[in-house]
Amino acid sequence: MEIPITEPEKINFQEMMDYYGYRDGYIGRKKLQLRMFKSWFLHYLAQRVPTSDMTVKLHRMRGVNIGEHVYIGPYTEIDLLYPHLITIEDYVSIGMHTMIFAHSNPTNSYLIKAQLYPRMVKPVVIKRGVWIPPGCIILPGVTIGEHSIIGAGSLVNKDIPPKTLAIGSPAKPVKNLDIEEPDVEKHTYL
Repeated sequence: MEIPITEPEKINFQEMMDYYGYRDGYIGRKKLQLRMFKSWFLHYLAQRVPTSDMTVKLHRMRGVNIGEHVYIGPYTEIDLLYPHLITIEDYVSIGMHTMIFAHSNPTNSYLIKAQLYPRMVKPVVIKRGVWIPPGCIILPGVTIGEHSIIGAGSLVNKDIPPKTLAIGSPAKPVKNLDIEEPDVEKHTYL
């Protein structure tokens, strides 16, 4: 189907249809709309439930790949259109008002979209033991290495190596973290 470049809303919808493999037509459009409604509704609930374990369950229902012992703070935004492209491994803490995106799209600026920045869809991987304090933004295609810490309010637009403190906008590594995994068989808390 040919869509004039000056109709960005139709282009955006068609890109989503193509990505999910829905045929053009009434049934395909309704399937995509139902998929989006489910994701948005579960996301809405996840932002407002009183405990992190409920938040995690709701995001898993949306398709986000989440490991064990994960904390997700209130009002955290996890990509609404491509939740299945987000992976959060075990022992991760994500502070409130953090945003994690698996896509970037200038949406209605048809000149920018056509000539400079077409829709980008790339997975995000947050490795084991990462701490992301409140207010961070994680962009598409980023991997945050194991046991790294991101400074509050940072913008992560590039991969962060394991055991690294990264801060700023854009986030830059500022310190290697000298930490070792304890022998969990021998250690207890208090």
